Amino acid sequence: MKQSKLFLNTLRENPADADVASHRLMLRAGLMRQLTAGVYTFLPLGYRVLSKIEAIVRQEMDNAGAQEVLLPAMQPAELWQQSGRWEDYGAELIRFQDRHDRTMVLGPTHEEVITSLVQNEVQSYRQLPVTLYQIQTKFRDEPRPRAGLLRGREFRMKDAYSFDLDEAGLDASYQAMYDAYCRIFDRLGVEYRAVEADSGAIGGEAGNHEFMVLSEAGEDTIAGCSHCSYAANVEKAVGQALPQADASQTPAREKVATPGTKTIEDLVRVLGVSASQIIKVVVYLADGKPVAACLRGDHEVNEVKLKKVLGAKDLTMASAEEVLRETGKPVGFVGPDCGLKVVFDRDILSIADGVAASNEAGYHDIHVVPNRDFPVPETADIRMAAAGDLCVKCGQPLRLFRGIEVGHVFKLGTKYSKAFGATYTDESGAERTIIMGCYGLGTSRVIPAVIEQCHDENGIIWPIAIAPYHVHIVPVNIKDEQQVKAAESLYHRLHAAGVEVLLDDRDERPGVKFKDADLIGLPVRVTIGSKIAEGNVELKIRRTGEVQVLTVEQAFETILGIVK
Repeated sequence: MKQSKLFLNTLRENPADADVASHRLMLRAGLMRQLTAGVYTFLPLGYRVLSKIEAIVRQEMDNAGAQEVLLPAMQPAELWQQSGRWEDYGAELIRFQDRHDRTMVLGPTHEEVITSLVQNEVQSYRQLPVTLYQIQTKFRDEPRPRAGLLRGREFRMKDAYSFDLDEAGLDASYQAMYDAYCRIFDRLGVEYRAVEADSGAIGGEAGNHEFMVLSEAGEDTIAGCSHCSYAANVEKAVGQALPQADASQTPAREKVATPGTKTIEDLVRVLGVSASQIIKVVVYLADGKPVAACLRGDHEVNEVKLKKVLGAKDLTMASAEEVLRETGKPVGFVGPDCGLKVVFDRDILSIADGVAASNEAGYHDIHVVPNRDFPVPETADIRMAAAGDLCVKCGQPLRLFRGIEVGHVFKLGTKYSKAFGATYTDESGAERTIIMGCYGLGTSRVIPAVIEQCHDENGIIWPIAIAPYHVHIVPVNIKDEQQVKAAESLYHRLHAAGVEVLLDDRDERPGVKFKDADLIGLPVRVTIGSKIAEGNVELKIRRTGEVQVLTVEQAFETILGIVK
């Protein structure tokens, strides 16, 4: 491609509203432009990258035995009502009325549509197992679109769905998709981890993993072992339970005045204790009813875990007014024996000499021992995993990472097949429910995830597998006939050899050309300048910055070796 003909405008300055590196660089390098909040147009360079990612995904899906389909983006509301997600999915579901006043949605995902399809098409065990997939645009009305393609309202996604005879078949399908995802991300050349995760709005409790590209720009926190393969989203992660404390020498409980101490930090300062000695109580409304979570002061409530323990559909932290109304005590002075239903974290029993609110404004009790001074009938793991917790697999410390979720694989079981009556007849003629799995991968989100890992202060550094072009040829002076002739010759030879080449034939200053080349970030740059008089060019590897002076023939052979 001749750069003078390429539909490309690079930007010198960082856009004011782009708050992460990938968003800034995708705009500056001319990969995309914003249409409205959370909605972007892919320009030629960006679309080439997206197409290459989707080609890799398509190859690995096909190799894993999945078959490609294309499902409608417009879906009737009845399907979502039948699955039970019409209310559960919330405001992110884009709903509208067609001209016949029929309520429709724009698909954020396709479990309902694919299950309805299979329910109508599959009757016999002979038709199973089968895995179907598509690559399509999805729509979610995000309340706060941010970070470019990392959280948008319209995005590209590959979603696959497996349909099996039994749980053993689901295990095999799940493993095939898990392995395919590993191959995809290996080919993309990014650092990633597959982590245990919560199923969220998709549902299904049999098991699931998120595929995370490690990056500080990620919205998700991952707890990963420093010695073994254990990793989980912090919403799902667990560490080993702390040992129960020996409180045999702890003095009797005693009330002390603590005026104005509403926070853990206040108590640490006033009483000279550590946060790990404080017994804190956090009041929630679970499906509108008050409930308290009780845990150590240095731990944080994991609301996903708490919600599951309570079996609640809705869980919100109580406001100060609601705490006072439900307990009769102000925030900061609600104790574990406050009269509400209390869920105790399992590590509360590690406190031997604690501090707890006295259920009276301005007072706390010291020398408090759980199960001695207030009953702890049962405990559950309801806290966030933290750095330093011990791994449940090998006992070594956990570390915390930030990550960008780019893929998620689920064992759905019969959540959707039961709702839609998706059954098959087995060999004996009995009717059985189909077992399902689903496997999503955000192909457009992969682009910023890769850039977050692969960039420097000058621009993008593309892995060769998904670079928009492999090689950038830059003649320094297009008025120099020898430079132009050498550039054109190398351009045509590489193109004929199957190498994707961008030739900067613009009449621009060398500094402008080099800045654009670094910004766009193609894997190899060939600079053709004054050294061409001796038959030499400069070949630069974008990732390492390594520069070699080579003959044109040597450069040609080196590029073929890199690309092929």
